[in-house]
Amino acid sequence: MVRRIASQVHQQAARLLRANYLQKEPVWYQAVLEYPPLTLPPKAPPPRTAYDRKPDRKQKKLHEHSTRPLPIYYLEDDIRRQFFTDHPFEAKPGPIAGTQWTRLRQRGRNPTSEDAIQYALNLYQYHSVTLSEAYSRAVAQFRALRSEHHIATTFAAMEAEALGSTFGPSEIERTMKCALAARKRWKAIIEKIMGETYVRLWQNGTKPNYMASLAPTPTPTIPPTQPAVAETVKSGPKPLHKTADFMGVKAL
Repeated sequence: MVRRIASQVHQQAARLLRANYLQKEPVWYQAVLEYPPLTLPPKAPPPRTAYDRKPDRKQKKLHEHSTRPLPIYYLEDDIRRQFFTDHPFEAKPGPIAGTQWTRLRQRGRNPTSEDAIQYALNLYQYHSVTLSEAYSRAVAQFRALRSEHHIATTFAAMEAEALGSTFGPSEIERTMKCALAARKRWKAIIEKIMGETYVRLWQNGTKPNYMASLAPTPTPTIPPTQPAVAETVKSGPKPLHKTADFMGVKAL
């Protein structure tokens, strides 16, 4: 059978049945007749190339496509050009790099981790430093600048507090406050549940026991040669009555 599209399979099967090429209907034949497949949308004819068209006598030479790339245009380029035309002093040079970048501090007194990585790479590429030595220098200067920034920030905060400035709660204090509020809320919920359980057991006539013995009392082993001691142990303290406490644990 010739390969056909889905909307023509049942039509071809009907023709084969009428010509007695198929002695029995396929299992899917009636189902496809009741729910036929969707027809394909019409397709536009493919465009003809200049080679297939009839040559025009008036047109002496076909225009060839230019090999030059199309211009790349972004609207933000026009906005950026107009902005820096109105504000020329806002134009700043890019970050320092190349042979002029000799210290990490030249990127700022509080460098980021990416600045340290780029500084190590710059030393390796432009200053003829081995990669391990460049990494050691970058890490040492990064840690020194971070320590300097931390000490300066700490002393600035202490000076501000000494002069009467007040700061809001820190992130740790806010987190602890939220944790304590959540603990207080859950404690109230648990106490409410325990109180309701106590009242329910009291109404049912069951005495709640908040001192549940969760571990069984060990029973001493008595050898058979001491009957008198065995009778004394057996007649010892009486076990508690077996009633369930408020948690459903049976006392021994």
